[in-house]
Amino acid sequence: MGETDAVAVLSRFDGRAGARAVRLIQIRVEDEDLATVQEVLDDREISYVQTDEESAGGGASLVQFPLPPEAVDEVFEELEAAGLDPDRYAVVATAETARPDQSVAAEDHEDRISHDELRGRAVGMNPGVVTYYGMTVLSAVVATAGLLLDSPAIVVGSMVIAPQVGSALIAAVGTTLDDRPLVREGFRDQILGLLLAVVSAAAFGFLVRNVGFVPGQLRVTTVQQISQRISPGFLSLAVGLCAGAAGAVGLATALPVSLVGVMIAAALIPAAAAVGVGIAWGLPAVALGAGILLLVNAASINLTGFLVLWGLGFRPRDWPDGRPSLGTARRYAPTAMALLVLLATFAGASTVTVRQMQVETSVNDAVEEVLAEEAYGDLRLLSVRTRFGGVSIYRLDREVSVEVSRPDDEAYPSLADRLESAVTAAIDDETTVEVTFVDRQTTES
Repeated sequence: MGETDAVAVLSRFDGRAGARAVRLIQIRVEDEDLATVQEVLDDREISYVQTDEESAGGGASLVQFPLPPEAVDEVFEELEAAGLDPDRYAVVATAETARPDQSVAAEDHEDRISHDELRGRAVGMNPGVVTYYGMTVLSAVVATAGLLLDSPAIVVGSMVIAPQVGSALIAAVGTTLDDRPLVREGFRDQILGLLLAVVSAAAFGFLVRNVGFVPGQLRVTTVQQISQRISPGFLSLAVGLCAGAAGAVGLATALPVSLVGVMIAAALIPAAAAVGVGIAWGLPAVALGAGILLLVNAASINLTGFLVLWGLGFRPRDWPDGRPSLGTARRYAPTAMALLVLLATFAGASTVTVRQMQVETSVNDAVEEVLAEEAYGDLRLLSVRTRFGGVSIYRLDREVSVEVSRPDDEAYPSLADRLESAVTAAIDDETTVEVTFVDRQTTES
């Protein structure tokens, strides 16, 4: 290791190397701190280049060296502990490869990026105001069209153009690092963006319904793409939880998060569009069911994003050894309050979701028990769906749709009544059961 420009080749773009990108660090070091910096880099066996600032008449040098992403925080913390000014001029750039290989510079070998890079990547993922809200409106309209057309491909297309991943990850990073501007920006854009998506979907739904592009008497609850999003259950909750976790992991480990963005949008935009459809068709049960799904998914994404980043070791920069002092804990109080509000929102929405899970389980068991009876031995169960059917002050009514396959020469006129009795007893509440028969023919051979 040394003090001249000939010490190392810092960065070489070599397509044959196939290694993941490294970080090229550039730090301006005053002459009195130069020996300290060199000692830290030499102890870690980090090759570096030192360039004197000739135009400034001396007094400082520019030190450059490559690092793996997971070593950036470690090296910066050690330099600051050795006395280097934390507010020094420093640039972290991306290089394709570096020689010699400096992967040994990371002591814990955690596969994550630095705090500064985490913040920078999150901010870079959130577009400007016009782009963010404009794309939110477009994605909501496309999602509404996809729901009404019962087209999974169009619904997926709405997720691709939705910009919600940026605001969700900004909020998670802000709460983790106690960066209040990021907290405000992330939650503001999420709340206003999702409200705008609901309003846009409702306006578009009202338009196509009243102009006649969609039959006004269409039972939207029978449309598969809509019915899947108006009764939040465990599978819907799992989508939100996994989307937030995947987004945080992708952001923190320098992995591409473009596909994760689609995952986050999948948990939000179709649900927001379903709320708009419920409003446009004047169906409170549809709007409420989809609204609960939207609320629980949004809360899940933010909570799991925060928990994953926290679990990966990210903390506010002014916490010594990753633990708060009395003063820093007080400064963290507003951010902690935001987390408590988020947790309360998640708990409140999850209460309805958990109840829906319990109802779905009881309904499924009751339907299976009825169809296991000898009189229904020739029936084959195709699907069971339990959704909100009506809203009152005291309860959420449920509607159960059962689809079965039957021989084409058999009739089961009393099956719906039998299922209704069994389901009502199972959930201890009145319900409506609708049975759809699919006739089948089987050759004698």
